[in-house]
Amino acid sequence: MNTEITVNEKTFKTYLLFWSGQLFSVLGSSISQFTIILWLTEITGSTMLLSLSSFLYILPMTIVITFAGVLIDRWNRKKIIMVVDSLQASIMVLIVFLFLFKIAEPIPIIAINGLLGLFQGFHIPTVNAIVPTMVPKERLSRMNGANLFLTGFLQIIGPIIAAMLMAFLPITIILLLDPITFVIAFIILILTSIPTIKIDVTSIQKKSYLEDLKIGFQTLKLIPVVLMMLIIAMFINFLLRPFSVFMPYLILFNHSGTPTNVAIVLACMNGGTLLGALVTSIKKHWKHGFFIYFGGEFLIMATYGIIGITPHGYFLLMSIIIAILGFTFPIINTIYLTIMQQKVPKEKLGRISSIDYAISSAISPIGVLISGPLAEIFGVPKLFLFCSIIGMTITIIIWWIAYTRVNNRNNANQ
Repeated sequence: MNTEITVNEKTFKTYLLFWSGQLFSVLGSSISQFTIILWLTEITGSTMLLSLSSFLYILPMTIVITFAGVLIDRWNRKKIIMVVDSLQASIMVLIVFLFLFKIAEPIPIIAINGLLGLFQGFHIPTVNAIVPTMVPKERLSRMNGANLFLTGFLQIIGPIIAAMLMAFLPITIILLLDPITFVIAFIILILTSIPTIKIDVTSIQKKSYLEDLKIGFQTLKLIPVVLMMLIIAMFINFLLRPFSVFMPYLILFNHSGTPTNVAIVLACMNGGTLLGALVTSIKKHWKHGFFIYFGGEFLIMATYGIIGITPHGYFLLMSIIIAILGFTFPIINTIYLTIMQQKVPKEKLGRISSIDYAISSAISPIGVLISGPLAEIFGVPKLFLFCSIIGMTITIIIWWIAYTRVNNRNNANQ
């Protein structure tokens, strides 16, 4: 198997061109997804339908992402992105036509929008696998931070733009921004040269998909610290499902807010994300990154609970708390991504990236599915609080187990 790839300043500059196109697509998706979520929230006012919408998006992504990594390591990564992004744009055009002909209904929109999760199952690990093949090792941490910084910025202005446009433009025009930004990203992608991992064809024929996936898991076992990070991520992602599904609902119905309040509060979260990403883009190295990661997960769970008990209509307090939550995300994600990209061989990164997302989100669909009934029983604020308490408890337990194993390993090596 030939996996030699030259990573230098030239490939880095090429990556920056590719990355700029992807950022255009992020902006379009941010605007369209916020518009759809807000439309569903206002039209239905149903926690059950909102949880169903997230479930149908996350489930196909989780299933596909499990085996996508093996294919990513075998196929041309540039072509994969071209195909899946084209399909995503086609889905959004279909949604636009449903609104244009006034036949858009919540259930069909939820089902069709769920297909985007299917394609994201290929897109996410492919883009992650490309990074270390074009970005020099010494730039990885800063590049991951810069990516989160600009992505966070676009996710700030995306909802704000959507909320402003919804005040005086039909939803069809707003949703068309997604396909338009896709075209820009697609043109840039065509002009970009993406390195291809050269794999021995005979080796591919001898190996089955399950054998390739098994190699990915075996590689992951060799990095126990990353494995512990994945375990806590799986639990945290499960417990955060109500937050991702019901945050607009909480503002609109539990706090008698407006779409503008939703946009501002979520913009504050993305503002925190922007600031945290700025920190990671400047900072070269993270000492004690493993413990910062677990401490960050605990802080996220703590702020989660505070949001649930925020007094009625205290949008300023809610904005500050959610900004802290947002600030923490890019720091822990950058620490984890950098460790993974530095430790995992490039020819196995697609598989590991898929396993990473599959494990960390394995029980997320279940969390989304049960969020609706639990919200009906306890109410959204109490559900946030209960999930927060459980999350902080689990984080402390796994943190202690991981700390003990790291100490035992260090003592054994002395």
